[in-house]
Amino acid sequence: MDARERYKGHDRVIAAIPQLVDRGHDVVYVVVGEGNDQQRLVALANKRGVGDRVRFVGAVGRETVIDAYRAADLFLMPSTGEGFGIAFLEAMASGTPVVTSRGGATEEVAGGAAVLVDPHDPAAIAAGIEEACSRREELVPAGLERARAFGWAETARRTADVYREAAA
Repeated sequence: MDARERYKGHDRVIAAIPQLVDRGHDVVYVVVGEGNDQQRLVALANKRGVGDRVRFVGAVGRETVIDAYRAADLFLMPSTGEGFGIAFLEAMASGTPVVTSRGGATEEVAGGAAVLVDPHDPAAIAAGIEEACSRREELVPAGLERARAFGWAETARRTADVYREAAA
């Protein structure tokens, strides 16, 4: 939650929460990690009337992160500047449906195994959350399959194929 990482979209998720609450959803947005932007995000959540629905758990160890993925109903990061997006694959590998951004690297990494949203539009983010919850039984196995495509064995196999092709 460093101010340099605003591209991750926490503020836009917070803006989407009131819409979900208004439609009767019991939403809690849990943010794992810490940084110098937390106070601004807390103030934003309070201003939007959802301060009690946004929880910041701070920095945690690797096992706790995996536990958090597994406990979550979904993983959401409507990023506008994510590089490869390892967090999306970790969530998928943990059996957690993913909502991410349409366009860019995150869409490519998701490979059809996530709900894609306009990361600039809180209404689209809210709709994506609802869609992911309703498609859980489809998204979990698709995400597990997609994550396997990026496992070390598959990566090593693809790398060896590239070297063989280059040497030929």
